[in-house]
Amino acid sequence: MKVSDILRVKGNTLYTASPDEPLADAVNVMAERDIGSLVVMEHGDLVGMLTFREVIQAMVKGAGSVGTTLVRSAMDDAPLTCTLETDMDEVRRMMLDRHARYMPVMDRRMLMGVISFYDVAKAVVDSQNFENKMLKAYIRDWPEDESRD
Repeated sequence: MKVSDILRVKGNTLYTASPDEPLADAVNVMAERDIGSLVVMEHGDLVGMLTFREVIQAMVKGAGSVGTTLVRSAMDDAPLTCTLETDMDEVRRMMLDRHARYMPVMDRRMLMGVISFYDVAKAVVDSQNFENKMLKAYIRDWPEDESRD
């Protein structure tokens, strides 16, 4: 299974932020849309990733408030990325190694989507459920052993 398979099922709605916008505005978008991340874009290029982890770290630094902090100050400026062709096993390994919950999907310099650890886990469970269903159907249709008669 490839990343493109997940995006095909998930859809391609993307939410982005600018590095120079107030962090408070980005947090409001995340809360309103019930999303855990924003891709940070500048002049059409991916420059960072803002997740609830970075927001919490900024709030701790600001004694419970994001104040006038800009997205640029809080974002991860070296986010983990993958491509549409990246294999799901590789994505799982990458996300586990970096403790990443969200990963932008790139096609060269173009942002194609974002996959979450939830999306990856759901794809694995769905794949296993389908495989179990096929195995059960195969076993149910197993031919009788004629030599036992």
